[in-house]
Amino acid sequence: MADADAGAHYARPGWFTQHVFNPLVAILTRAGVSVWGSREGRVRGRTSGEWRTTPVNLLTLDTVQYLVAPRGETQWVRNLRVAGDGELRVGRRTEAFRATEIADADKIPILRAYLKRWKAEVGVFFDGVSATSDDADVARIAPKHPVFRIEPVGAEHR
Repeated sequence: MADADAGAHYARPGWFTQHVFNPLVAILTRAGVSVWGSREGRVRGRTSGEWRTTPVNLLTLDTVQYLVAPRGETQWVRNLRVAGDGELRVGRRTEAFRATEIADADKIPILRAYLKRWKAEVGVFFDGVSATSDDADVARIAPKHPVFRIEPVGAEHR
């Protein structure tokens, strides 16, 4: 697993993403429209304890669910590492989850599946690596992209 140190990889969102794309996806997701698997991820802040939200793409691979951080060591990643759990929401449906971070060596098939599904949206953050890149290239970028296995807990809230 990657260390969350000061030299960690982070790709800051551009103006369009921050002020147009992410808010639009968040509005649609809150309204119950999932855009290609989008969810509103909710995680407690690591210092404030208050809920923090961000749009995320939920990947299902062989019946297992994952969250991938295409931008790297984001605030939601740092918060999730501390909290260990959170919620995923689409419309009124909220699902609590427990998260386990995946080791870099185990990320290759997950990152490959993520890129296959969302490369058009997030490919720019993966240093030219695509779903068809060889394992060595995917392994090279794995430390820059935290991945969490998501396991639902408890009953759904409505």
